[in-house]
Amino acid sequence: MSAFLRNQVRRFGWLVGLPGLAVLLGVAVPVVTPPLEAHLAEQAGQVVQDTARAGAEPWLTATARGRDLIVSGEAPDAAARDGANTRLAALPGLRRIEGDLGLVETAAPFVWSATRTGPDRIELSGNRPAEIGPRALAEAMGSVLAPGTQITDSTHAAYGAPAEFREAASDAVLALRALRPGARADLSDTRLSIRGEAVSTEEEAALRAALATPPTGFTLGTIEILPARVPDFAFAILRAPGGGVGLTGHVVSESARAALRAGATEIAEGAGILDETRTARGLDARIDPASLASFALRLAALLQEGRVSFAGGAVTVTGIVLDGQASGEIAALMRDGRPAGVEAGPVNLESRPLKPYRVQVRREPDSVTLGGHLPDAATRARVLAALRPKFFHERIVDRSRLADGAPPGLPEALEAGINALSVLARGEVRVADRDLTLTGDSLYPEGARRLEAGLPRTLPVGWQGSAAIAVPGVATGPDDAACRTRFAALEPPKPLAFPAGSATVPAPFQPLLDAVAAWAKACPAGRLAVSGHTDPAGAAPGPKPAVETAVESTASVEKATEAKATDTRAKATAKDKDKPGKAQKAKAPPEKPAAEAPAEPEPDLARQRALALTEYLLQAGLPPDRIATEPAARAPAEGIGLALRP
Repeated sequence: MSAFLRNQVRRFGWLVGLPGLAVLLGVAVPVVTPPLEAHLAEQAGQVVQDTARAGAEPWLTATARGRDLIVSGEAPDAAARDGANTRLAALPGLRRIEGDLGLVETAAPFVWSATRTGPDRIELSGNRPAEIGPRALAEAMGSVLAPGTQITDSTHAAYGAPAEFREAASDAVLALRALRPGARADLSDTRLSIRGEAVSTEEEAALRAALATPPTGFTLGTIEILPARVPDFAFAILRAPGGGVGLTGHVVSESARAALRAGATEIAEGAGILDETRTARGLDARIDPASLASFALRLAALLQEGRVSFAGGAVTVTGIVLDGQASGEIAALMRDGRPAGVEAGPVNLESRPLKPYRVQVRREPDSVTLGGHLPDAATRARVLAALRPKFFHERIVDRSRLADGAPPGLPEALEAGINALSVLARGEVRVADRDLTLTGDSLYPEGARRLEAGLPRTLPVGWQGSAAIAVPGVATGPDDAACRTRFAALEPPKPLAFPAGSATVPAPFQPLLDAVAAWAKACPAGRLAVSGHTDPAGAAPGPKPAVETAVESTASVEKATEAKATDTRAKATAKDKDKPGKAQKAKAPPEKPAAEAPAEPEPDLARQRALALTEYLLQAGLPPDRIATEPAARAPAEGIGLALRP
């Protein structure tokens, strides 16, 4: 070997060993590293567990990567942070620590957010209560989400969370189920805000219903829910026979719904509305939503009953017209009044006489509105003349129309109703044929009672009237249906019967009668009918006790019967004295004692018992005008009767 070659081998010979060294390292690292990493992770895990307080999660997380540790977390104080860092740094085999440990601070405001980043992904950010670990928070959120939803928690522990944070955060995440990806729910201290696009009209309706009751301790902030897009934007206004209005289908926004409801309330004239609309997108951009709603309401106002529909870009009208003028008005509107972009659909109308004939006078704080129908211009002028002196501070709005078929006495009945309405703070007079109803609020309980009792007497002959006057600030009883339900619950398990021959209220009756009296106080509009019962055939008569009631007792009836019999015998004797022959004949047989004269029949026992029950209830506090006796309505000896009456 030449000297040059020996020098080169001596100079670069170490390179010959590199391949072998690489092979040794390639074999050694995979073999040696996993045990080192596992050992380091085990030791670091013990440090992590030691940071957990009683009943809480560890605030420290540490992940081994080879001989390195990746750490994160917020320590409750500096001592806990420094102690954890010191213990981790002393672990055998550790090369370095990556990441920083922070300190839990007070967040003001305390802000937490949940964002729907995908169909099945939720990302949490912002502040998390220091008392709730990330695992516990994720479990709480996952319990209200669909199975398989992934939660990414990037929150940081902080002090200052509201007491009801966990429940409010769960409600906020649950709200995101009704919204498309990109939606966000925020909690800022005790204020909940939600932004996003609805998945469907049904989901939006359910979400808005849920938001009507915010989480306990929280108020609503910004609620921006973009309606879902529908392929068939449509809506309808239904006119019920009684004048009520129903709303169905779609509206473009909550403000549009409010405007539609206000218009429906106006044309219903106090008859009530039912709103079943849902917000949605999809209306042709050429059509102005407000103009479309106003047009449909004008058409619906010209129907007694029927339907105005918008679908497929066209408006259709079906039903019974309001009066003889309405058909032409609807035709003119469909021809000349349609908003831009709206087509005219089919119109199918029929006419009927007004039945019932309706008139309304409604008093609001600053106006009085006359609606319905009147027979002619003279009657309209008479009614308006009756209104103006009574309501000189309010604006008089005349929406009445003229139509035949008015009942006799209509002007006089309306004048009586207007007089009663003028003493109310607010209210309404409604006429249907020859029935007049007054409802409203009075400032004085006594005035309300006088109106309710006296209104029927002020109406023309053949008319019926009723009044239901509330007094704001004074408790009122439950509605009629609730009162009937309560009364039905008082029915005893078996009929209650008087002892044979007795008209004295027995002790077993008293709990039921006391309960009926309590029911009457809670339901001041309830009226009772009371009936007794007869005794079964062949029943042995019981003793005749003195009946301490406001009706005649059996003893008093017997005294009256005996006095009547004595008077009859005296008259017969005087008559016989005028006829001697017959008088001599009459002396032949001995005269029977007065006590043996045949007794007259006793008063009806069933009625006595009904009166005894009535007296008991009157003494328990029922007003006399709310209770009446009736003939025995049950089978003999079945038991007493207590029933509601109109």
